[in-house]
Amino acid sequence: MITAETVDESAVPTVPEAAAARGDPELEEQTWSWKDAPIRVLVQRIHQLQAERAQAFRRLEEGHRQYLRSGPPYDFLRYRITVHEVTQAFAATSREVLAVEAELAGPRAQPLLAGHVRSLQQLEQTRLATVALLQLMGVPELTGQEDTLQLPQLKMKVIKTMEAINEVLQDLRFDAESAE
Repeated sequence: MITAETVDESAVPTVPEAAAARGDPELEEQTWSWKDAPIRVLVQRIHQLQAERAQAFRRLEEGHRQYLRSGPPYDFLRYRITVHEVTQAFAATSREVLAVEAELAGPRAQPLLAGHVRSLQQLEQTRLATVALLQLMGVPELTGQEDTLQLPQLKMKVIKTMEAINEVLQDLRFDAESAE
């Protein structure tokens, strides 16, 4: 079951601007293939990572649908495994996105592009938390009448967040072309 604690634990991590600008060593532990690549390659990598996030969201949605179809009694173990795997995928993607942000903020001296990546990360955090809440509210045994009234609002929040993500990606692509 997804609880408020699970949502907090699985939230997409963010890095404060200062940590990104100073090249936080935690973000530099891994050697990234794009480290010395042109900015265009970093932006392409961000888009690839977004595609990976989209795939992880699809896995999460499918896992939730299977969970709901399995009960009652529900096959919670299978769902928990799916959530764990997806959480690991989100965390790995986020680590690399944060490393790109640190690279743009620090050595590349591209604060505008780093800001776009930071915004993207924050929007993804909002999206994940909202999707997790929607899934929690989708479990009949846990949903009250007042909760079902919130469902359309939460679904709209996910849609608006995805629109904002697409806008940030567009701005990132446009501003990266101007930066090179």
